[in-house]
Amino acid sequence: MRHVYPAIFRPEEGYGFCIFFPDIRKGATQGDDITDGIIMAEDFLVSALCKMEDTGEEIPKPSDINFLPLEEGDIATFISVDVTEYRRRTENKFIKKTLTIPSWLNALAEDSKINFSQTLQQALKEKLNV
Repeated sequence: MRHVYPAIFRPEEGYGFCIFFPDIRKGATQGDDITDGIIMAEDFLVSALCKMEDTGEEIPKPSDINFLPLEEGDIATFISVDVTEYRRRTENKFIKKTLTIPSWLNALAEDSKINFSQTLQQALKEKLNV
């Protein structure tokens, strides 16, 4: 699921930017410059949202960017993350599956020392275009 939240980039003398999300009260992050800050903000936001989902905490609605508590020099921007995609990329726990194949195919595969799990994973990724 994709989420978009407003973030505030607050300049910090000699440290780049302090970045926080008024709607996500789980701390803040930091970036050396705008590019680094966006990367760090995405990582912070997706991690916070995953933790909230995992603990059953309600995901807040994003604030209107026009009504953020800005100080002089602050930059307000939107940060977009996809929690489902993040989980797919980072959660690699394995699940045991039982499969059925013809005995002749099993014998050929074993004789060729084919790794069944690896082959199935590759075939599923190809079939699902991932």
